[in-house]
Amino acid sequence: MESIIRTYSPISLDEMSGIKLMNRTDTKFVTTVDRLKLLLMLAKDDYRIQDIDGVRNAHYYTAYFDTPDNNMYIVHQNGHAGRQKLRIRSYVDSGLNFLEVKTKNNHGRTKKKRVDMVGFDPRHPDHGIRFLRQDGQYVAYDAFLRKHLRYDPTILTEHLENNFHRVTLVNKAKTERLTIDTDLRFHNLSTDNKVDLTGLAIIELKRDGLQPSPILGMLRELRIKPSGFSKYCMGSALTDQSLKRNNFKERLRLVERLLSRMPST
Repeated sequence: MESIIRTYSPISLDEMSGIKLMNRTDTKFVTTVDRLKLLLMLAKDDYRIQDIDGVRNAHYYTAYFDTPDNNMYIVHQNGHAGRQKLRIRSYVDSGLNFLEVKTKNNHGRTKKKRVDMVGFDPRHPDHGIRFLRQDGQYVAYDAFLRKHLRYDPTILTEHLENNFHRVTLVNKAKTERLTIDTDLRFHNLSTDNKVDLTGLAIIELKRDGLQPSPILGMLRELRIKPSGFSKYCMGSALTDQSLKRNNFKERLRLVERLLSRMPST
């Protein structure tokens, strides 16, 4: 894949920050890396690739928090609107780390609030983080969490971590962004189970709903269909057999089918 993305024209981070999708719609697709390579070859004349100091396939780390009874997971599994996630998101190559609250409202829109996570090291993560008011290290985040998070931050602990690589594409009309995640690896901090999904690719199309999308025709041509995929929920379901998963069964079967098509090593 690296050789293919090197053929793309670059777009800088400054140019990326100027792209405002005022009427944004988000759609996810799940496929194999082999099929992704075909898509990337089809798309290279219509898209530019984010390039930060020569890095085009950036390393990401995420740690997700939840309640003792996995309420954030359960609310999502049950399909409730207004759900939230709390996570640490690290851009490993650039050394940037953020504590983020993601809220999906009743209209299907996702809002993200974040603050710098000072001193966090995703290469040697601290799995014992607790947002306790008497803890001098993390008391600085108390006001942020109590303003944006509907959960009591003092009861939350880290449940799941993942690593992946991300490519970001922008169409030349600058009306959409495409993020492509590969090399997904999950580690459940409660069960200590690990799952490797490095053969899969998660594609998310973020576009202005009023504008045509070059990539949609290519996705249809390759028979890559829309499919929801929450990394937290899917990673949790795959690594903790005790969790309810009725509403994720179809997506879990899709993952299983795609993995079965991959050549054995």
